[in-house]
Order: sequence, then C-alpha cells, then structure tokens
Amino acid sequence: MRITKSVLAIVAMSSLSFTGLYAADKPSSSHLDPYVTGPANEGKIVKEVRHQLLMLPYYGVFDDLGFNVNGSTVTLTGEVTRPTLKSDAASAAKKVEGVTNVVNNIEVLPLSPTDDSTRIALYRAIYGDPTLAPRYAYSAAPQLHIIVKNGNVRLEGIVANAMDKQIAGTKANSVPNVFHVENDLQVEGK
Repeated sequence: MRITKSVLAIVAMSSLSFTGLYAADKPSSSHLDPYVTGPANEGKIVKEVRHQLLMLPYYGVFDDLGFNVNGSTVTLTGEVTRPTLKSDAASAAKKVEGVTNVVNNIEVLPLSPTDDSTRIALYRAIYGDPTLAPRYAYSAAPQLHIIVKNGNVRLEGIVANAMDKQIAGTKANSVPNVFHVENDLQVEGK
C-alpha cells in the first residue's frame, strides 16, 4: 500500500500541537463585536461603527468582525472568508462621522475547498441541532460564528447558556475533517 504525500501532510498537520499555533494567529479577544448590543452610555462612534458593520451585505456566520475605538481611530479585527468584506468593513467604518483613521487588521482566510465543505458541515451540525436551531438559526444577525482555518475551527459569539455552548462544541467536534475546535463562545450575561 502506497501512502501519498498529501496523506502524509494531513497526518503531520493533525499531529501538531495546534493550540499554541492558533493562539498566535487568533485575533485579540478584547474587541467589540458588532452583533452584541453595547451599554446605553457607549459613544456615538461605537454605536455607528457597530451598525455599519452589521449592515454589510456579505457579513455572515463564517466571518468574525470585531472593532475597537480609540478617540477618532477605529481598529478593525477578525477573520473573513471574502477579501471584499475586509475592504467593505474599512469603507463602512471610514464613513462614520467623527472617524479620522481606520486601521484594518482583518485577516482574509485562505481559499480552501476543504475548509468550505467543513464550514457547510459545521453549519448543518450546529444550526441544524433541534436544541440550538430555534434560538440561533433564524436571527437576522447571527450571534454564533464558525471560523474555519486550515481545518481548525473556532466558535465565536454569544449563546444563551452554558448548555448551548457545550452542545455547539460537541457538534463541531463531531464533524469530519476538523483537526481542532476552540470553543470561544461566551455565555450571555457572564
């Protein structure tokens, strides 16, 4: 039986300790998420940047956008599947009144048919679950995001309770072609 180079590469990749590698590539968790409503006293720029990012037509469940506002400077972070979403996010932030500078640190995820099929399988597993679907599958702005990079998965967003977080993580771990799942879902109110 011959083992091809691609099989050897997959085995080598799956045997790596991925936690350390992905943590270095992972965007900072100290950002504001567009799909999370802020406190009533947050600034006008923050509210408007949040609104503009949510209104982007191609911002979806497979993208993670975040932002920080420091004075009149907006820093965009996250990971997206389309290069146009990165540039659209920067353009939207620049249009906000009072913003003088936009730093675009959004990463465009690599093109990969395998990652694309893994995204679809993850979506079906998580959003098709009878426990999770009624709460998360039918909202206009998805609060549970699925980020796939080279077979590694990060779940990002807000869930209603710890059980939903656990179910989503378990469903993600059951999908074929997933090397590692990092469950960064936050429980609402905690």
